[in-house]
Amino acid sequence: MKLTLIGGGGVRAPLFVGSALRRAEKSGLTEICLQDINENKLELFGRVSQEVARRVQSPVRITMTPDAERALDGAKYVVTTVRPGDEDGRIKDERIALAHGVLGQETTGPGGFAMALRSIPVILRYAEILKRRSPDAWLFNFTNPAGLVAQALQDSGYHRTIGICDGANGAQEALARWFKVPQNDVHAEVYGLNHLSFTRGATLNGKEVLQPLLDDEAFLKATSQRMFDPRLIRRQRNWINEYLYYYYYAERAVEALKSDARTRGEEVKDLNAALMARLGRMDLDSDADAALSAYYAYERRRNATYMHYAFEDAPSMEAADQVSDHPTHGETGEEGEGYAGVALNLIDALETGVPCYSGLNVRNEGAIEGLADDDVVEVSCVVDKAGIKPLPIGKMPESQAQLILNVKRYERLAIRAILQRDRQTAIEALMAHPLVLSYSRAEPLVDEYLAAHAAHTGEWH
Repeated sequence: MKLTLIGGGGVRAPLFVGSALRRAEKSGLTEICLQDINENKLELFGRVSQEVARRVQSPVRITMTPDAERALDGAKYVVTTVRPGDEDGRIKDERIALAHGVLGQETTGPGGFAMALRSIPVILRYAEILKRRSPDAWLFNFTNPAGLVAQALQDSGYHRTIGICDGANGAQEALARWFKVPQNDVHAEVYGLNHLSFTRGATLNGKEVLQPLLDDEAFLKATSQRMFDPRLIRRQRNWINEYLYYYYYAERAVEALKSDARTRGEEVKDLNAALMARLGRMDLDSDADAALSAYYAYERRRNATYMHYAFEDAPSMEAADQVSDHPTHGETGEEGEGYAGVALNLIDALETGVPCYSGLNVRNEGAIEGLADDDVVEVSCVVDKAGIKPLPIGKMPESQAQLILNVKRYERLAIRAILQRDRQTAIEALMAHPLVLSYSRAEPLVDEYLAAHAAHTGEWH
């Protein structure tokens, strides 16, 4: 069985490969193909990935190619994780938004719209190639903004596609750690949109376990929920997706981002450049230990400051720079599988028939009341040999429903604008977004993003 990673020259590729190799026998995996248009990065991180495979003596072949046709030919599963415009595009997205006093984060608000301008056309081209080369393959999209991209794929007729995001399963993962059980033993009730979802309950052995823990200070402090005021959580009686920080603490988030010397994109660009320079000076054949050590140090440093402004106990960028070269005891590179774990859990379930319970971005098909059947939503699903089925959620609470419906309207308008290259619809989309609202902000944001990314967006009317 062939698994293809589009964006295989990305810095997370070796982690993805390591996770896949640990599961290879269960799923029948025989080849992981890494594809990327950046041949320098593909060679560098592809060789690191091959070293990961060599160390575990895996029979799975790790192949590399810049050719999408070749990469997708014969693939049974495809994971897409690409960044059109690279880090410089992300930095433009952030800086333009912050200059207008609004959020520039790459998946939410105007920054997410700017990312979608570039990513949706690219992913649709890959989907068309996949349809020709391997029409029965599943496509799992992790390219940001994952919900918008998944909706655009579905609207364009690519129905064997799923949007994946590890953030959808935050409550499930936290509860599994708390009770020290396998993640799949916890069945959560997730509803909403990508990076705008809630978990209203979760059962373990048929018993509700989430609701009592929403009143447990120790549990909240041990999870991502510590970024929220406990009174907010108890008022809502939901586990809150961490990206809702940008809605519930909107002005605080913008001020924190503006006060940082570097945006997240600028920080990641610097970290990536330093890693590639460090690996580039090494002989990966004779100095593999040092190469892997440098790679895992990079991962520690990058993760250390993720949403650091939302956590009181998070290190500053400067403090993180000082400790990133010191591994934690027993580190193996297996700590947390992220989006790879979501994709691989789906593959395991589809191949073996052993049910998997996961929050995914799929067509609603009546699962959540108030949203259309063809709306892509983030919702709990069960996956087995029969396919991927959203579980019935029913009616949403009013306060959560209003926010979700507003953002879904923005998503629909944004996709229409991007597919039709329509400037006025794009302005209308940003006006509909709760983090923008104003015409006087939406119009210049659209114009500046179109100008900044003209090489990717082409002519608009």
